[in-house]
Amino acid sequence: MPMQFRALTTHIGAEVEGIDLHEPLSSAQAEEIHAAMDRYAVLVFHDQPLTNEQHLAFTSVLGPLENTANILRTAADFRLPPVFADVSNLDGRNQPYGAEDRRRLFAIGNRLWHSDSSFKAIPAKYSLLRAVRIPSKGGNTEFAHMGAAYEALDDETKALIEDLVCEHSQLFSRESVGFTDFTPEERECLKPVRQRLVRTLPRTGRKSIYLSSHAGTIAGWPLPEARLLLRDLTEHATQREFVYSHPWRIDDLVMWDNRQTMHRGRPFPAKEARDVRRTTIGGDAPTVEQAIAA
Repeated sequence: MPMQFRALTTHIGAEVEGIDLHEPLSSAQAEEIHAAMDRYAVLVFHDQPLTNEQHLAFTSVLGPLENTANILRTAADFRLPPVFADVSNLDGRNQPYGAEDRRRLFAIGNRLWHSDSSFKAIPAKYSLLRAVRIPSKGGNTEFAHMGAAYEALDDETKALIEDLVCEHSQLFSRESVGFTDFTPEERECLKPVRQRLVRTLPRTGRKSIYLSSHAGTIAGWPLPEARLLLRDLTEHATQREFVYSHPWRIDDLVMWDNRQTMHRGRPFPAKEARDVRRTTIGGDAPTVEQAIAA
């Protein structure tokens, strides 16, 4: 049975049928998935009870893995290999974090609209998130299509933002929700990097707004003016017409293109387990030469 893609909204997302992710992915199937990602930006695979090894194998066929270790997790916290981003709310004993746990408070920043690894000099390409355990309610992940949002801008705004460069850091996103508990070593690791505000997909030539809660300012702009423009663009880009909200089921695997989407997690009962595991495919190159940020 060939793969079939069923659109979930007008602008973003498709459910994929006709593929078993336990089986090795052929080069033809990989190309179909890349083409579908270009078109839909988010792909949903239901009923895929994968092991970590199978999840990694599927990811690896699509591109090189990014190392996604969380700087706040200690060796005792590691439930997964370092090529996984453990975006669960569980500690090394598989217990939910306490209400005041520093790791839980840091992770609340994931409820802001963001793009994975935009705070790295070479930002991520795809993310692949798999649900192992889900809470009784809440915990949806929402995705917004930045290409459709760009195309809906007026010509004056497109001209204004075309050549702008933003500075991205997890310091910006976490401090915006009141989390400031960083060590000097962590602050050193989280120094801002620069990213273009408008990106172009290399395979299609389609432009998108490269937004993220990690974007704290615009190079060469006064800070208040920069943050207001970024806020206005985010409000525009996350209108309901551009958004798909995914209600998780166990054994779902959802993959998305960080170059043309933002996403955010939604609240869920803090005392319940939410075990979701992410692999990330690294990007090809910086969006802007980092030497100019020195």
